[in-house]
Amino acid sequence: MLEQAPAIRLGVFLGVLLTLLALEWLLPWGRPRPLGPRRWPGNIGLAFAGTLLVRAVAPAAAVGAAAWAEARGFGLVPAVGIPAWLAVPLAILLLDLLIYWQHRVTHAVPLLWRLHRVHHADPELDATSALRFHPVEILVSMGVKMAAVAALGAPPLAVLGFEVLLNATAMFNHAAIALSPRMEAALRLVLVTPDMHRTHHSEVRAETDSCYGFCLPWWDRLFGSYRAAPAAGEAVVIGVEGWRTPAEQRFGRLLLQPLSQAPVSSVPTIASAAVPRRSEA
Repeated sequence: MLEQAPAIRLGVFLGVLLTLLALEWLLPWGRPRPLGPRRWPGNIGLAFAGTLLVRAVAPAAAVGAAAWAEARGFGLVPAVGIPAWLAVPLAILLLDLLIYWQHRVTHAVPLLWRLHRVHHADPELDATSALRFHPVEILVSMGVKMAAVAALGAPPLAVLGFEVLLNATAMFNHAAIALSPRMEAALRLVLVTPDMHRTHHSEVRAETDSCYGFCLPWWDRLFGSYRAAPAAGEAVVIGVEGWRTPAEQRFGRLLLQPLSQAPVSSVPTIASAAVPRRSEA
């Protein structure tokens, strides 16, 4: 199965992406998206560039790190003697916790925020927003993940399962779909939902710096970063002030954005001027 890991990831990715894009048409979140698909070349281009960069630097990536550790009996899992039936779900849980804290750090460290800001600067949300990460951030994230996988001695199957799950749930919680209140409340107990994650994409800084989870919602509640909804509700302003114009969504501009100061925004905001916003700093 592990030899087929790239094909498995690609198959699930395409299936989930196409399903969510269809649901965005059938069950749309009630907000206009004037740029819509015009953002897709930039968002998808970043994901493709990040994949090529990781393949060039670490071809086997996280699953390869897990196979390396397993072949040498390296890491916490073999050292403690955790059985496979427990090691797989435990590794998935701990890796999700790692991603939560890694995400928090990218908001707290200015240099990392400049890279991560590319993701937050998307002025609209849909399933492709989950792909919009700067290639350098993708490479750094993979390095952290590989180190954690090796130290943990996570089974390769667990790492593959985690990567597939994280990718699918990230696209789900960025999707511009409207869930019924009952379904939203039920899903929020076990998954980060689109409504929950929209709070994280608010331009208001206190809201941007909350709801860091990508897959499991429990870490935000446990570590005090959970917000049920943005203060503006459905009128929440998405993105980072100064980066919402169509020109800033082009692939080349997205690649260079971490090196740039914010341009003057041509898009008005309805958020209160008294509320601190996430800026280019």
